Amino acid sequence: MTQQPLENVRIGAFDLMPSPEEIHARVPLSEKASDSVFAGREAIKAILDRKDHRIFIVVGPCSIHDPVAGYDYAQRLKKLADEVGDTLVLVMRVYFEKPRTVTGWKGYINDPYMDDSFHIEEGMEKARAFLLKVTELGLPTATEALDPIAPQYLGDLIAWTAIGARTSESQTHREMSSGLSTPVGFKNATDGDITPAINAIQSASAPHSFLGINMQGRSAIVRTQGNPYGHVVLRGGDGRSNFDTVSVCMVERALAKSGIRQNIVIDCSHANSLKDPALQPLVLSDCAHQIREGNHSIVGMMLESNIEAGNQPIPADRSRLKYGQSVTDACIDWATTEAVIRKTHSVLKDILPNRNT
Repeated sequence: MTQQPLENVRIGAFDLMPSPEEIHARVPLSEKASDSVFAGREAIKAILDRKDHRIFIVVGPCSIHDPVAGYDYAQRLKKLADEVGDTLVLVMRVYFEKPRTVTGWKGYINDPYMDDSFHIEEGMEKARAFLLKVTELGLPTATEALDPIAPQYLGDLIAWTAIGARTSESQTHREMSSGLSTPVGFKNATDGDITPAINAIQSASAPHSFLGINMQGRSAIVRTQGNPYGHVVLRGGDGRSNFDTVSVCMVERALAKSGIRQNIVIDCSHANSLKDPALQPLVLSDCAHQIREGNHSIVGMMLESNIEAGNQPIPADRSRLKYGQSVTDACIDWATTEAVIRKTHSVLKDILPNRNT
């Protein structure tokens, strides 16, 4: 009797992926980038520890698809960051991976040419090269950790990590977060429930052992020490916002009940803006008002911003892509970004120095 195939019956191919060590060798970390990443992480940790009175704002495109436009944005953001740095720590949102409920473009790492060719080996190297250029400007970067292997390739260039609403409940992502070198923000669930994020913070703060890869790309048992810098990110859910004072107060109580420090980041996009980017500045303004009125738990905000407002479908002819406009979620434009951040700086600059006393 002929034995039937039992393994890999639905696998088309196994294409070799360069190891993290190989990608690091091709795009090595520079001293300037290293200093930038370290400074960004230390600033965010000091804010979470209440040793730094400033607020951090994660701001940038919904996703990176054009590294030229992305770097143009980064240069603009660096100038603004220097201008408001006494009050606000600006961290560039550099998202390469996009979670998909059904189908759609999965991001620059997965499909860098946006043509379903899925040259992941090229996407990973290009993503690292982009991060290197941004951090060499002296600008800290933030990303969403979706693939648990990707941090081995890119983690040394990241200052802050988000775990998305769909993955905060994932054991894999909680374990991964326990070993990340960055502070980690866990988003509430897509229905608005805060419990998964609280559970994730508690889980990630503990040591874990799980299967992963080492720098040589070999399978390894990863043993982590636990991450003490987990915090919650409020992004609303089920068409309802949760950035208002009552919602924030309820989250503060839930965190206190769980013995977790009351550090809250408000995502001004997604359900908090009812998926209307034009409402993001109003959410940010409301958060600044809460801080002026005595709130002590809001330590950061998030904005989806690009050079041009709105978003665009990916055309068959890539040369027809509009420069500096998102191909995923719609964003506010650069002029609006500058205005709202300068306004936030003006509103908070005299309040924050005395906030933690």
